[in-house]
Amino acid sequence: MRVFALSKRILQQLIRDKRTLALIIFAPILVLTMLYLVFDGEEYVPEIGLVNVPEQAAEQMEESDAEVTVYDNQVEAYHGVVSGSLDAYVQFEDGSPLVFLEGSDPSVNSEIIRWMQSTLSALQENSHAANLEIEYLHGSEDIGIFDYYGPVLLGFFVFLFVFLVSGVSFIRERTTGTLERLLSTPIRKWEIVMGYLLGFALVTVLQSAIIAWYSIYILDMMMAGSFTAVLAITLLLALTALTLGILVSSFANSEFQMIQFIPIVVIPQIFFSGLFNLETISDLLSWIGPLTPLYYAAESLRDVMVRGYGWRDIYDNLLVLLGFSAGFVILNILVLRKYRKI
Repeated sequence: MRVFALSKRILQQLIRDKRTLALIIFAPILVLTMLYLVFDGEEYVPEIGLVNVPEQAAEQMEESDAEVTVYDNQVEAYHGVVSGSLDAYVQFEDGSPLVFLEGSDPSVNSEIIRWMQSTLSALQENSHAANLEIEYLHGSEDIGIFDYYGPVLLGFFVFLFVFLVSGVSFIRERTTGTLERLLSTPIRKWEIVMGYLLGFALVTVLQSAIIAWYSIYILDMMMAGSFTAVLAITLLLALTALTLGILVSSFANSEFQMIQFIPIVVIPQIFFSGLFNLETISDLLSWIGPLTPLYYAAESLRDVMVRGYGWRDIYDNLLVLLGFSAGFVILNILVLRKYRKI
């Protein structure tokens, strides 16, 4: 009977806690729905340019699954690869094929090489397939899966742990009465927010620097650009996670409820961070990506670490991350009003 009494009490607590009950049901449905829409999207179709390709080979390539565009010269095709509108271009020199790959995604590289070899085999030009010359704009034939997905994972883990630590710590400030005592003093709300941010930020700087250094110099993650740029991106992302964590914690009454927000706030961002090809995601979800901080941070990290881009190429994404942080700071100041007795 005591077992049943205890079980009854647990059930009553869950029923009274509407937020927990809703998250237990809603969060798995949300994540599963997003997985369905991600994996049920269209298959990725390589975009390939053709330059001086023999007519018979061009006809065979145009009938394949790839999206093929014919260019008048190599310069136009090269700019297409640099701008990101092409994954690669194919050019025949003295009868031998040259494939120039964008190169940052090893899975796309492999798919295009297989596509090219298959096309040449269909033309019964196996000798050409054997002499296939490959050049890379970014990376090389040695680039691995970890090199491509590593920058995204680096950004995700920085975001996740800063979000959790800041949120849980701020909840502890509330539950212990520290925040209420501060609000009873003449201190302004913006001073409270900025004080907490500065305190957490010092730890965040150290955490971001250590994680970035370890990933690049110990795990040997590919690093084609500047470590300073990587550090700046991770710091801005951590600042965004910090301000968002404090904001979300205002709507939680315990550390457990703070963790419950992970499936709602953090997990959905994974789908738009670059771990999945964004071009194959369903149109029903594609608009969400630009609304998430990790979308901009992951792309910037990949641009610097894999593609070797500089400050000029990523400054707009950095400004967006800074804008997210500023917006969350303003919201934090407004939310603090509900704690101050008037």
